[in-house]
Amino acid sequence: MKLLEPDTPIDAFVVRACIHAGAMAHIYAVDYADATRGPGFAMVMKVPRMTASDGAENIVSFEVELQILPVLSGPYVPRFVAAGDLMRLPYIVMEYVPGQTLQHWIDAPERPSDHDIARLGAAIAQAAHSLHQQNVCHLDLKPANVIIRENGSAVLLDFGLSCHAHYPDLLAEEMRPAVGSPIWIAPEQVVGVRGDLRSDIFAIGVMLYELATGELPFGAPTTKGGLRQRLWMTPTPPRRHRPDLPAWLQEIILRCLEPEAARRYPSAAHLAFDLTHPEQVPITERGERTQGPGVRAQFKRWLKAAGMHYQPSPLPTQQIEEVPIVMVAVPHADVSDATLYSLRQAVARSLGIRPGARLACVTVISPSASSTSDTNRSETALQRQHVARLKQWAQPLDLSNHSASYHVIESGDVAQALVRYAQGNNVGLMILGAATHGLQMQRLIATVPMRVARDAPCTVILVKQQVPFAALGREEQA
Repeated sequence: MKLLEPDTPIDAFVVRACIHAGAMAHIYAVDYADATRGPGFAMVMKVPRMTASDGAENIVSFEVELQILPVLSGPYVPRFVAAGDLMRLPYIVMEYVPGQTLQHWIDAPERPSDHDIARLGAAIAQAAHSLHQQNVCHLDLKPANVIIRENGSAVLLDFGLSCHAHYPDLLAEEMRPAVGSPIWIAPEQVVGVRGDLRSDIFAIGVMLYELATGELPFGAPTTKGGLRQRLWMTPTPPRRHRPDLPAWLQEIILRCLEPEAARRYPSAAHLAFDLTHPEQVPITERGERTQGPGVRAQFKRWLKAAGMHYQPSPLPTQQIEEVPIVMVAVPHADVSDATLYSLRQAVARSLGIRPGARLACVTVISPSASSTSDTNRSETALQRQHVARLKQWAQPLDLSNHSASYHVIESGDVAQALVRYAQGNNVGLMILGAATHGLQMQRLIATVPMRVARDAPCTVILVKQQVPFAALGREEQA
């Protein structure tokens, strides 16, 4: 289809300038023909290319996007406006999202700072997590499909290769097994497995790698054999390209790029958490390495990949629910041993049935009244003291299959601080005492757990302060 001329009327719209001519579609600015009508935001029209030389995937991917985009919601996707008749003139009208694509940062003459890489990555991971919560996997995440708004949030574009767990997968039914962009496609996608949210995490890892180093972890393969290499290949460690890169960032990037999906982050929420709290990232051999594995190690990985049987993945929402971020609110003053014991038992039970879940231990302290340098130093010491107490409280827990982090929040409103932390960190389950502070003032502050239970964006477990004294004594002697 040739380009539409400016001022061409189409149904209720008037086409303006073509703002993007892609391989699979043209994007036009549009307005309503009736100037009094409008959604209150700028709009674009996406029209698929359908010339004789264009492949069937153009119209199939357009049908996929037409199926998925109208049912998506939230600030991380463009708002759907209207769609055209597939038999006459297929098009989708949607919100125009102002901002820069991620390619802007990749093409910059200097590499972004570690802080900027983490900020951008966390924004993309948050957007992906929102999709996954709606049972959608994007499966074509790449710099051109990510818009960064002025406020720093990310918006994901182009759902033509996406998969919705509750809709027919037209691409899987009609197209070749490996559907995706070669540079960013995940190993399981190469062999035809679609619908795994961890495929999007792999693509985010590729983007983080390029942001950090200016290089592509797997090059730009053009053959089936080149694509299959990522089923077993380990990319050159980012610190080999950029020695000043911190170990925590390499740890995150290489975990995203693990060939086996089970070895990556279990959800985009976990990835966003690490990028937001780099000081809490546990550094393994992955983060410290400066050389790739030797020939023998690579051969073993090749043998393992050759014999691997890829299983269909669980629903995205099910995957998220199985490995939530579990937050526990640990009181720091006027708290009984029974309360601390009961909270620990509740956390142990919750983690025990959720292998791979992340634990965030949080305590809220009153803000300091002064901001002098001496006070700042004392605040740092106070923070460390409370972190040490949190670690001591968590020590009896079996955390061998879980990541754990410790956070001290300064706030005069305990309930609000806990709710905001849960909102900002995609917490899936919060555990706190039925009365979390001051045994002498329980009647006065009993509203804290009630307010948290009312306002929290997640499941809340209120733990009753009851424990047999004999059991408590046995724990203290252990």
